[in-house]
Amino acid sequence: MSADLDRLEVWFVTGSQELYGEDVLAQVAANSRQVVDGLNGSRRLPVRLVHKPLVATADAITRVCREANASANCIGLVCWMHTFSPAKMWIAGLLALEKPLAHLHTQFNRDLPWATIDMDFMNLNQSAHGDREFGFICTRLRKPRKVVVGHWREADVEDRLAAWMRGAVGVHEMRNLKVARFGDNMRQVAVTEGDKVEAQVRFGVEVNGYAVGDLAARLRDAGDTEVDRLLAEYDQRYAMADCLRPGGPRRAALAYAARTELGLRAFLEEVGATAFTDSFQDLYGLDQLPGIAVQRLMADGYGFGAEGDWKTAALARAMKTMAAGLEGGTSFMEDYTYDLDPAGPKVLGAHMLEICPSLAAGTPSCEIHPLGIGGKDDPVRLVFTAAAGPAINVAMLDLGDRFRMLVNEVEAVEPEQPLPKLPVARAFWTPLPDLKTAAAAWIYAGGPHHMVFSQALASEHIEDFTEMIGVECLFIDRQTQLRQFKHQLRWDGAF
Repeated sequence: MSADLDRLEVWFVTGSQELYGEDVLAQVAANSRQVVDGLNGSRRLPVRLVHKPLVATADAITRVCREANASANCIGLVCWMHTFSPAKMWIAGLLALEKPLAHLHTQFNRDLPWATIDMDFMNLNQSAHGDREFGFICTRLRKPRKVVVGHWREADVEDRLAAWMRGAVGVHEMRNLKVARFGDNMRQVAVTEGDKVEAQVRFGVEVNGYAVGDLAARLRDAGDTEVDRLLAEYDQRYAMADCLRPGGPRRAALAYAARTELGLRAFLEEVGATAFTDSFQDLYGLDQLPGIAVQRLMADGYGFGAEGDWKTAALARAMKTMAAGLEGGTSFMEDYTYDLDPAGPKVLGAHMLEICPSLAAGTPSCEIHPLGIGGKDDPVRLVFTAAAGPAINVAMLDLGDRFRMLVNEVEAVEPEQPLPKLPVARAFWTPLPDLKTAAAAWIYAGGPHHMVFSQALASEHIEDFTEMIGVECLFIDRQTQLRQFKHQLRWDGAF
């Protein structure tokens, strides 16, 4: 269920006007195609750019915007005004456009041809003010977009477009995403609740509930041959605890975990869900809380949220699609406990079982231990420590009158000492700008205890993603000052 970016495309639309005559328009079209070929050839873009015919009339502009809306593979438009393109022509098209928009403010030539520049050159290469005309109408229409400035051959320009594309991938995924909820939310918990109808209106995500008993019945459909094949894969891929090895006293528990994975995969495929939730309080018909099954499904690209947290499950799936092809993992995560050593306070992130092995610094260990809650058999899980390096924690919360996204930039670190008695997957990080400021800002903002931890994505990806879908997003990073952050909360609330 990993993301397939090859089938997606972004349309490149170049604006002009018929005033310039056929020769100029032919040159504009040729230059535009060369820009697209160059950007695609850089191999820095995650999604293929598709060159569209030059638009020089209001009808042509409106038509291409409506065609983009109707295309199942088009996830957004990049617009560039090679010449001047009177912006009243763009009103109907921009009002109709439902796909994300990026505005590339570039020009075909990099350098000014000092010795040869004449009025013909000036008329042909008018991006400097043609794009300002386009920018005005986007602002007048309050059209969300990303503006990328610089020559199209610059690596930085390509990287900014690439980040926007990944945000557009996330929007596309959200609009086509189904979340399967096995059971309900953990009882009495507030932050994992939310308005599923408004979520579908705002994001497009569809959240549906299913009986845990139906999932349990699907486990019984898994054949012994399939189970044995999956057990062999476990033995080959993970450092297996002795008790779980063939002939070991707990091998049957591992076989049940494998049967759970097979049943869960089959159920999700049948209902078309790419994200799911469960709850340790609702395990009717199951012998174990799913552990390794959830971890491996996440590694394959599924989104997950524990305790019925469908918002985090949907966000995890969207972020996994956005991160396709990038180095580093992305996982459901929870702030679990702190190390408050004044020399360097840190967060220990974990959960009962369900952290994605895409984060693992080494080969995960497959182990079985008591859970302590839920009243079921000991669950099998993968145990590992996440790799060190920069990362982000991203959370989505429902404030009643609106959704809010929250991003904290962090630095993942290696543990200072072994953790021989902590039998779960975990990550350690230092929040930016520091733990005290970051934790206070997160709590002031109403940030939940569940989030998505990613070492593949950066703040820019989430910023682009949230601007496309029109959702408030707050950033906690190296520049955060608590007094200013509290003011921002008030301003955003008023807005």
